[in-house]
Amino acid sequence: MKIYTKTGDKGETSLLGGTRVSKSHQKLEAYGTLDELNSNIGLIASMNSEYQVFLLSIQHKLFNIGSRLAAEKELSFPLPDISNYDILLLENEIDRLNERLPKLKDFILPGGSVLSAQTQITRCICRRVERHVVGLNDLKYNLIISYLNRLSDYLFVLSREYLRIENIEEVKWKKD
Repeated sequence: MKIYTKTGDKGETSLLGGTRVSKSHQKLEAYGTLDELNSNIGLIASMNSEYQVFLLSIQHKLFNIGSRLAAEKELSFPLPDISNYDILLLENEIDRLNERLPKLKDFILPGGSVLSAQTQITRCICRRVERHVVGLNDLKYNLIISYLNRLSDYLFVLSREYLRIENIEEVKWKKD
């Protein structure tokens, strides 16, 4: 299979199902940013092996989401999906990590270490994907929106966990 097809050279691409749309189409913005999120999760997974398996499972789920976002309204074949169970897995991992961390009483600044900062950047990308999916204004994406919302929470807690592992103190926001 060739990587290049030349069919996108005039600023259009095909949705899953064949419909041609502009590369500036809102669906493409959503799943293109999702690809950026997935790549950044791969980056943070490669920087620390402790959470690689869980992060890899998230990457697979993001591909499932991408196929949903890239699809036309009706397809003649089934697509992988996101379930409430997938959201529950994220919530359980958030709770498990949060038990080890100091209680949050203040806002904290992103940073402290390269890994924690990269995880915070990844969290911001996740929020951007979520906004793009919300902008599609389609009820069939409600579970995807919930998953992305929970994923950004997980990434926030994971960034804090990386600081804990590296024995680096969180920097609290000073209001003055």
